Amino acid sequence: MKKTLLALAITGLVAGCSTPPETPADPKLDSTDQKVSYGMGLVLGERMGNDLPNLQMDQFLQGIQHGHAGDDETKRMSREEIQQALMEYQQTLQEEQGKQIEELAQKNREAGDTFLAENAERDGIETTESGLQYEILEEGNGVKPGATDMVQVHYTGELLSGEVFDSSRERGEPVTFGLNQVIPGWTEGLQLMSEGARYKLYIPSDLAYGPGGSRAIGPNETLVFDVELLAINPDANEEGSASE
Repeated sequence: MKKTLLALAITGLVAGCSTPPETPADPKLDSTDQKVSYGMGLVLGERMGNDLPNLQMDQFLQGIQHGHAGDDETKRMSREEIQQALMEYQQTLQEEQGKQIEELAQKNREAGDTFLAENAERDGIETTESGLQYEILEEGNGVKPGATDMVQVHYTGELLSGEVFDSSRERGEPVTFGLNQVIPGWTEGLQLMSEGARYKLYIPSDLAYGPGGSRAIGPNETLVFDVELLAINPDANEEGSASE
C-alpha cells in the first residue's frame, strides 16, 4: 500500500510539473487516484521544503522521473554517490547552523551584559560576587535553605524580551526540587531567601544555561525569574507534622 501511494504521489507530481502549455494549468482532482496523487505530492513537497531548503527543482524532478521509470541506465548517480552527496550536504548544513548559533550566542551575551550593567544601577538591585543580581520584592522570615535542601517554589521565568518561557503560576501548581539539581543562579539565589520571601533574580548566562541554551532558551541568554519560596524541605515538614 505504501509503495502504491508513493508511486501515485510521484506520478501526480511529475504529471503536474510536465503539463504542456496547451493543457489546463491545474490537473483535474475528480477521481480518488487524482486526489491521492495530488495529496501525496503536496505532502512530499512540503517535507522537501522543510528538509531541503536549497532544493534544486530541475534536478529533483529529473530524479523522480528516473526513479519512477525504474531504468538503471537512465540513473545519473549510484547509491554510493547519493549517500556521499547527502553526507557532504549534511556537513555543510551543520557548519552553517553552528555559525548561526555562535553569532546568536555572541549577540545574546552582549545584550545580557548591557542589560545587567544598566540594571545594576537601579535602586534595590544587589549584585553578588558571581554576578547574580537580585531584587527583594517581599521579605520572608525564618531559616534559609542550604545548597542540598529541597525547596517548594512558585516562579515565572522570562527572557530579556519579556517573553515568558516557563511559569509554575500559569500551571497553577508549585514546583519542588533540590537546590543541587538546578542552574547555578537558582542554587545561589534561593539560598539568599527565607521562607515566604519573593525575589526577582537576574541570572547571567554563565549562571543559567550558557552557550548550549535549553528548549525555548537560546544560547547565552540572560534570564529573569520572579521566585517565591513557599517551603524548605516540604516533605520533611509534613512528616514532622504527621508524627506530632
